[in-house]
Amino acid sequence: MTATENPQTQPTDWLEVEQRLDSGVYSKHQVVMVRGKNATVWDSTGREYIDCVGGYGVANVGHSNPEVVRAIQEQAEQLIVMPQTLPNDKRAEFLQELVSVLPDGLNRVFLCNSGTEAMEAAKKFAITATGRTRFVSMKRGFSGRTLGALAFTWEPKYREPFGAAVDNEHVSFVSYGNLDELRAALTDDVAAVIMEPVQGEGGVRPGTVEFLQAARELTRERGILLILDEIQTGFCRTGKMFACEHSGVVPDAMTLAKAMAGGVPIGALAMTRDVADKMPAGGHGTTFGGNPLAMAAGVAAIGFMKRERLWEQAQQKGEYFMRRLRSIQSSKIREVRGLGLMIGVELKEKSAPYIHALEHEEGVLALQATPLVVRFLPPLTISYEQIDGAVEAFARVLGAPHPEADTLKEGIQTE
Repeated sequence: MTATENPQTQPTDWLEVEQRLDSGVYSKHQVVMVRGKNATVWDSTGREYIDCVGGYGVANVGHSNPEVVRAIQEQAEQLIVMPQTLPNDKRAEFLQELVSVLPDGLNRVFLCNSGTEAMEAAKKFAITATGRTRFVSMKRGFSGRTLGALAFTWEPKYREPFGAAVDNEHVSFVSYGNLDELRAALTDDVAAVIMEPVQGEGGVRPGTVEFLQAARELTRERGILLILDEIQTGFCRTGKMFACEHSGVVPDAMTLAKAMAGGVPIGALAMTRDVADKMPAGGHGTTFGGNPLAMAAGVAAIGFMKRERLWEQAQQKGEYFMRRLRSIQSSKIREVRGLGLMIGVELKEKSAPYIHALEHEEGVLALQATPLVVRFLPPLTISYEQIDGAVEAFARVLGAPHPEADTLKEGIQTE
């Protein structure tokens, strides 16, 4: 009799099993998460947490959003997988829904399964669209971990273990926000400039309107593509459907993923018709990209965002969250910054101990962004009461007095 046939031999210590059998590339928390609803998650002991990680910015519509769950269930009974050479009704519906919220002019889409795959696609489409092979990326930028996308990621610790296999000879890095450096880097052999409208891993650093607009003007003048990485900033996170809307910049292409399907793996490169048409037939592809299950989840997630005007919730709750964080009287805080519900608190000392204390002492999950920054990326469905709870917990782990009540809360929707 095998282990699967005898329930008495089934493992019950799932943490031990995962740690023993996993590849080892992740630093594991000492909990097993088993359930989630909106901005709350529960571990296997029943302990409740306020989730300000949100699946690294994936769970914008909330954990186990009922509309997404229902769409997945219904689609799973109809058709789960179908390659993109064979058209599918749900894929067509998703493409129509996605293009309806994209900036004008981005009306062609390559569908894939993740953000780093979208960045790989962006690299190839940029080369075929321009006939050039050099790229300009941003210092402190993060574009993914596959070898192709890794070339655009500035942090040396991600690239150096793989040596010459990461083709950095064709990438120039410039300081984010430095127009003189950007201008000097735009040589005749550059295919595209790649940047995040808000740098996430780089410390939650919003780009200025002036820099983004100037980058758009310079790239257009020189026949260079502007590719915006909206993998984390897209789908209402920053208080707009896409972060580029804050500056009025429309890029030649955008990489998308994370929140696009409510938690189901998905990715896309949205681009202009000119960029798409230069790629030869068969020049790129993917087995699982555009599968009907992910497409159904995406239709439901985007529909929920539009109906609930989730970008407005992110903008209002983000302003409230940052105002409350700034009310914490602690000499350990250097700066609170962000856009919408993409928030970073830069400390004057290492952030890791405070992130650990938030989880273990207070039941609040948060992220690190650079060694000094605590990053908050909650589902956009988080309540104001949960925001208050997270702020008060943060104040306690910093050893700061209880932050003052927010006198501007009157009239704000709290659920």
